[in-house]
Amino acid sequence: MSGFVSDKPNVPRPIAADFNSSTVSTLSTSNSGLFQRFKDSFKRADVVEDVHEKEGQEEYATGLNKTQQKLKHNIKTRHLTMISLGTGIGTGLLVASGKALHYGGPGGLLIGYLTTSTMLYCVVQACCELGVAYATLPGNYNAYPTFLVDRGFGFAVALVYGLQWAIVLPLELVTASMTIKYWTESVNPDVFVAIFYLFIVFIHFFGSRGYAESEFIFNTLKVLLMAGFIIMGISLNCGASKLGYIGAKYWSNPGTFAGERSINHLKGICSVWVQSAFAYGGSEFIALTAAEQANPRESVPSATKRWLYRVVVVFLIPIALICFLVPYTSDQLLSSSGASASHASPFVIAAAYHGVKIVPHIINAIILTSVISVGNSGMYSAPRILLSLAENGLCPKIFTYVDRAGRPLATLLFVCVFGLLSFVAASKNQESVFTWLTAIAGLSQLFTWTSIALSHIRFRAAMKVQGRSLGELGYTSTTGAIGSYYAVFFNIVVLVAQFWIAIAPIDKHGELDAESFFKNYLAFAVLVLFYVGYKIWYREVQLLIPVDKIDLETHRQIFDEEVLQQEELERKERMKTASFKQRFIAFWC
Repeated sequence: MSGFVSDKPNVPRPIAADFNSSTVSTLSTSNSGLFQRFKDSFKRADVVEDVHEKEGQEEYATGLNKTQQKLKHNIKTRHLTMISLGTGIGTGLLVASGKALHYGGPGGLLIGYLTTSTMLYCVVQACCELGVAYATLPGNYNAYPTFLVDRGFGFAVALVYGLQWAIVLPLELVTASMTIKYWTESVNPDVFVAIFYLFIVFIHFFGSRGYAESEFIFNTLKVLLMAGFIIMGISLNCGASKLGYIGAKYWSNPGTFAGERSINHLKGICSVWVQSAFAYGGSEFIALTAAEQANPRESVPSATKRWLYRVVVVFLIPIALICFLVPYTSDQLLSSSGASASHASPFVIAAAYHGVKIVPHIINAIILTSVISVGNSGMYSAPRILLSLAENGLCPKIFTYVDRAGRPLATLLFVCVFGLLSFVAASKNQESVFTWLTAIAGLSQLFTWTSIALSHIRFRAAMKVQGRSLGELGYTSTTGAIGSYYAVFFNIVVLVAQFWIAIAPIDKHGELDAESFFKNYLAFAVLVLFYVGYKIWYREVQLLIPVDKIDLETHRQIFDEEVLQQEELERKERMKTASFKQRFIAFWC
């Protein structure tokens, strides 16, 4: 990339009349140069200040800071397309949904995912508004609460968010070892963990290029899996199963909700909320990519529509089919107490339960690649998130180290060490560890979404108090501040509900359980620890930044209201004369 110090030092070309001596000299220099380049690639990258005449000039236009300039971007359009389609299809949807079905039943599973989707749409809208307004802000949504709410609150949420992504790697590797149990239980799970761990680490020492190519393949398989499962699921439900027509059979027997009492039905829905938050993790990324486009006023509405379609097709339709094809009493589901120890994905069970041959093995194989893919994404995202936090003074300064090959080396090594947690896969408490990790990841995601919505509420309040017009914004949330209030309220309800089922688990029939509480609510304790620690260290007593003191100038892109109004009038005029096809595409896409 232009503007970077080359990681390929010049190798002197031998000048000699004798061909043989020239050849020997070249080979010797080439061999030493290869080793030297490898060794030098781990040195700290330098930043070239004068890049205005080079192709890298656009990086200054997007507000990237000096450390972020060092990261090498090798992700092409084809990579982004498949990554955007496949992101989120991982452990939360493919495996943990079995646990949600077991505790919630089909009704609880569907209600949990639907309600979480409504909250998340409001968060995405808020994130898009702030993302366009603060497109040049280093740290993006991790930094919003630090100047819109409270720096201590922003510090705590950002660190827990970084921890969440660091946890993704060991979580996905543990899940991969559980997935393999469908085929064999005779091999030590740590053998597979070691293979997958080394494979992912190897990929990421090639930088973003290795990540992009591997994700292109992984996400292509995931998209094909979801498309094939929808077709198969509808066919099975309509009569292709060995059991004949199924319809809503499992909604009446064993029932719509798990448990015999109404209180257990409610607890089942509560348990689904955190699992669905884990499954939807990363949805906020859409705001970043959309806000960086040349015309965010057009790209952001289009991106949010595509996100909505993706939620329906990738999440809600497959979840609905699972509710019709798999009884919540199946002993193969995760967290079930039956004789089966395979704890297969509900997607695999859906095929195997209805007599489909070979396909369950294909689905399980793709699920295996999917969870490895999410681990691969975590290995890519976590170091860069920690790098961003360090740039904002929220992590140790050593985390800003980026080497000449464009790798955030310090944070990459930190995440590699964190990934060694995955070797608990051979433990008898493997499923317990899985619960610990998913609870931390799910709650951390809720904290991040709450901070985005709360930041949006405070931003709108500051705009009003300081007499600023919403016309200055390049994009305004379609759900407004009301949508953000709803998102904050919903997430608080989920956190309270999670506290309830953590301290009085469903399978303990109302009995209090301290171990279960810490297992399922650890992330909240970590958040409080970071927040209180920050306040004590910096001796701060202020809980909120006063609305009239919120900085609405730094890093904010202020649009010309008159120009925006004129552009909107021109767009409406174009639509009046546009063909039906153009109007249809403009409305739906």
